[in-house]
Amino acid sequence: MTSSVLRRVARVLTRPDRAGRTAGGSGATRTRSVVALLRASHPEPAAAVTAVAGLLAWGVGHRLAGVVVVVLTVGASQLAVGWTNDALDARRDTVVGRPDKPVAAGLVSRRTTVLAAAAATLATPVFALTTNRAAAAVATAGLISALLYNWPLKSSPLSVLPYAASFGSLPAFVVLALPGAGTPPVWLVIAAALLGAGAHFANVLPDLDDDARTGVRGLPHRLGAGGSRTAAIGLLLAATATLVFGPPGPPSPVGLATVAAAVLTPPLLWYGERVTNRATTRSVAAFRAVLVIALIDVILLLTSGPLV
Repeated sequence: MTSSVLRRVARVLTRPDRAGRTAGGSGATRTRSVVALLRASHPEPAAAVTAVAGLLAWGVGHRLAGVVVVVLTVGASQLAVGWTNDALDARRDTVVGRPDKPVAAGLVSRRTTVLAAAAATLATPVFALTTNRAAAAVATAGLISALLYNWPLKSSPLSVLPYAASFGSLPAFVVLALPGAGTPPVWLVIAAALLGAGAHFANVLPDLDDDARTGVRGLPHRLGAGGSRTAAIGLLLAATATLVFGPPGPPSPVGLATVAAAVLTPPLLWYGERVTNRATTRSVAAFRAVLVIALIDVILLLTSGPLV
């Protein structure tokens, strides 16, 4: 079934669109279609999450083949989520005038995006099953959770739950996929879930106005910009503390210094912008603080020492 869907996607990608027949040759059209389809997958966050998963797999002791399987599984799931998101949001993106969205801009058809999403969705458990059933079940559950965010939970007060569940499932899958690894550490799963929940609030912040115009009412929209910034920073600080204090034994001096740095980041950024008289607002400082703390959390996640 997976191979038939993949073949169907390939036929669609290599078939010139109507616009392409008048705008140029079939070769140029195919190239534009493929590039537009890749852009519709949300390539930056997809690549970042996949890279983190691969580095985490290497860190917990996977051999090269295991790292490749983790990267393929997580990469396929990220593509599935990104393509599904753009296909479902195409009408909304058109309403608010998002030229950066290839489906809304007409650079790639919604049908092609849906088929690509279906192929990536089916490929995720297929790749994961090359490890073991438990790991495959966790990877599939994480994908289903993310797809449920795209619809229908994106516009509900429960919108944060899929982010927490899907991010929490990522290190669990990586550990379970390692032969003989046993159960993933609870603190690691909780830290990843907190990181994902914080990322949800941070990710929605730039789109609050556009979302309001099209009727999206997730938890960040109900809390407002100020509440969402506070939630993002609080959740990411909680993730930092969990990564430092969660592992057995006393926290290292470096870990304690990291917690202090994360706590001091928001006020220092805000104060620094005021002192330098930059034409920025407290919201900009808070958003930058979210990004800095998230980066700290990812580094801590990748350097947490032996996990299994």
